[in-house]
Amino acid sequence: MASGRAQTGDPRERLAELAQEAGVSLASLSRMIGRNASYLQQYITKGSPRRLDEADREKLAEFFGVPESELGGRREISYDIPVSRRKADWVEVPRLSLSASAGPGELPAEEVPFDTFRFSRRWLRQQGFEPAKLSAIRVVGDSMEPLLRDGDEVLVDHSPSNFREGVHVVRIGDALHVKRVQAGPPGRVVLISENHAYAPFEVGLEDIELIGRVVWKSGRL
Repeated sequence: MASGRAQTGDPRERLAELAQEAGVSLASLSRMIGRNASYLQQYITKGSPRRLDEADREKLAEFFGVPESELGGRREISYDIPVSRRKADWVEVPRLSLSASAGPGELPAEEVPFDTFRFSRRWLRQQGFEPAKLSAIRVVGDSMEPLLRDGDEVLVDHSPSNFREGVHVVRIGDALHVKRVQAGPPGRVVLISENHAYAPFEVGLEDIELIGRVVWKSGRL
């Protein structure tokens, strides 16, 4: 996702540094490489495993846009890559100045980008995402815990497609929500919170707008 600054000698320290700089949790990174949520935390804090598997290291290095040598791989030969080529390898995804409420409903601010997240173009392509159809917004509230926590940033795919059940940002009236959306009776959908303190509720398709599907998240530990 984000390129690093100065390289430390210890690949564990470097991985922790990269995750902190990118604002992504170790649990999210572990799931991204197909491991259990505590895998990278144990690698960094307990030294288990001693080394990252080659496939895991490759995925992480590609995600952060750094050489595998920074994460314990063999040191590659350095080439002088033209600036135009380096810029072409990254996509600036807009961060919108609005929030999706995981709670009663957040009234949106003006939908104008105030910042960007930088993602690897290759990584987005591998995930099947079209960069022009993506935006990032902040989650507010606790109704989607533990999946999404207050303050998490989510990547929203606005690509038009047939309805698929999953976590979506939806608009009901003037308020935005982030909920797990499931098909209900004909002409209706069910909005479900991950936090069982919030009861599911049904709405008619005419009363809801699917803004986009949540496809990735980042957040503080």
